[in-house]
Order: sequence, then structure tokens, then C-alpha cells
Amino acid sequence: MLWTIQTRSKISITQMTDRIINSGQLSHSDYLRLTSAILSDKDITEPERNQINRVFDYVQTGRLKFNDM
Repeated sequence: MLWTIQTRSKISITQMTDRIINSGQLSHSDYLRLTSAILSDKDITEPERNQINRVFDYVQTGRLKFNDM
């Protein structure tokens, strides 16, 4: 059962980062989820960490718009 929960979490991070990059916008709730995932360091793989960091790098370089509404 634990494996299923971890797999869903990993799919969620991948799907979320793909959706964010494809849409060109990072919502405040997505930002909070990604930040929480990075800070908790719980069940986050190195590729997932890299994806999350890529999203934050895109915001810093202007490739993604941060929508704080």
C-alpha cells in the first residue's frame, strides 16, 4: 500500500511540473505544493527535485509567469 501512495505522489509532481511548464504559469497553490515538497524532502527523487527546481528557475528567468492570485 505504501508503494502505491509514493507512486501517486511521484506522478503528481511530474504531472504538476509538466502542466506548469506547458501552461507558462505557476499558481500560488502550485508554488506552495512544490515548495512544501522540496522542503519536506519526503519521498522526493533527484529527478523530481530537478523538475521542481527547473520550474523555479523558469520563474526567475521570466519563462514562467508567477500568478499569485
